[in-house]
Amino acid sequence: MQQRIDAYFADKETQLVEAVSRLVHIDSTIGEAKPGKPFGEGPAAALEEMLKLSAELGLPGENLEGYVGVIDLNQQETALHILGHLDVVDAGEGWTVTSAFEPKLVDGLLYGRGTDDDKGPMVAALLAMKAVKDLGVPLQKNVRMILGTDEETGFRDINWYYARHPYAPYTISPDADFPIINIEKGHYQPTFTAVWERETALPRVTSLTGGPRLNMVPPKAQALVAGLTPAEIQAACDALAPEPEITFTLTQREAGVHILCSGVGAHGSTPEEGHNAQTALVALLSTLPLADCPSTRAIRALRDFFPHGDFTGQALGVAQKDNLSGHLSLAFTRITLDDTGLDGRFDSRTPLCANDENTRRVTEAALAKAGFTVTGEIDPPHHVPAEDPFIQVLAKCYEMYSGRKSHCVAIGGGTYVHGIPGGVAFGASMPGFVSNLHGPDERANVKDLLTAAKIYAQVIIELCS
Repeated sequence: MQQRIDAYFADKETQLVEAVSRLVHIDSTIGEAKPGKPFGEGPAAALEEMLKLSAELGLPGENLEGYVGVIDLNQQETALHILGHLDVVDAGEGWTVTSAFEPKLVDGLLYGRGTDDDKGPMVAALLAMKAVKDLGVPLQKNVRMILGTDEETGFRDINWYYARHPYAPYTISPDADFPIINIEKGHYQPTFTAVWERETALPRVTSLTGGPRLNMVPPKAQALVAGLTPAEIQAACDALAPEPEITFTLTQREAGVHILCSGVGAHGSTPEEGHNAQTALVALLSTLPLADCPSTRAIRALRDFFPHGDFTGQALGVAQKDNLSGHLSLAFTRITLDDTGLDGRFDSRTPLCANDENTRRVTEAALAKAGFTVTGEIDPPHHVPAEDPFIQVLAKCYEMYSGRKSHCVAIGGGTYVHGIPGGVAFGASMPGFVSNLHGPDERANVKDLLTAAKIYAQVIIELCS
């Protein structure tokens, strides 16, 4: 069977690139809800295009009220779900090879928003289903592809689906890396607030705004300081001397000095890969000669709890790790401050050993001492034991076509399988490949996508025949 699958995909590179490009051309970021389009025009258009593509391949699907699309290989009892998404994060800034929604193939890499996350992998899985059909492999069970449209903004699509349909015995999501993601860390993303009487003291920070998304290390943050001169603030910038990736731009305005801090964004699950503009700006503001008022005390407390460069929650008192899932990560990603209070959030990915006692209650106690009110629960981690027979099937298929040794991996990111019994993230990026997902110049390796398609075809055969 391996030889037949290899031969089948020998001439499919152009077909794969063209199919992925059709989807990438569509800006499928979340938009305003409309009838039949619960997550806006973009995700709805991508879903329709994918269903059109599948129909052209002889695999007609169905649009389920705009939440998800489904594509079945046959009418037998379903054994396997393949979950992926067609919505994407916004384009962002810094693209160099092409613009976000103009796919471009360069040296075997296909660039564009969604090429890796998750349009490219879903096309690979669709071609795998097509391969099994074309090769005439007799199946006793069905595989159903479920095409989501709200993965980036809350999983409302998949929650809607599984509230109406049963789980499958086996579930994979091609929305991460190979080999096998059997542990997805938990999420602790609390909101903390403080309120105070309208301030008038000078000098003070009159406004502070941080990152645009909870799950993204902020590439920019800005503040307005009243009562100080640009020269005084520039002296503090020089004294702080952050890493070269962090820069401060000062502009004199009528209401005070505007400070724009620029850094480098990253996914919230890997804060060490970015340079957090928000924590750098808080660090700067906390050194300024400000009046002793509630906003100043709050900013300095935030500096102490979330010091620039602390990616593990050491200062907050929640740093921890275990042998299976690794260490806790923490990214301070959201803040809004004005004359009457502040609202902030951080994104923490918690290992198997984290719980209410050593994480949530520690956080609440620490922030309460500084006058903050904290709300939010821990979303528990997802774990499928490495010895599970399903994991062994996936390992076998991966090793057959990749030529690499399989092993299980824990990640801080979360995929559709988080909370689905027995589900695992499985591909489609090969180990070591840097896809720049959620960032500029997102790309997928076309040959790796073809290899992934072969792996998924073998998985379907192993589990459904």
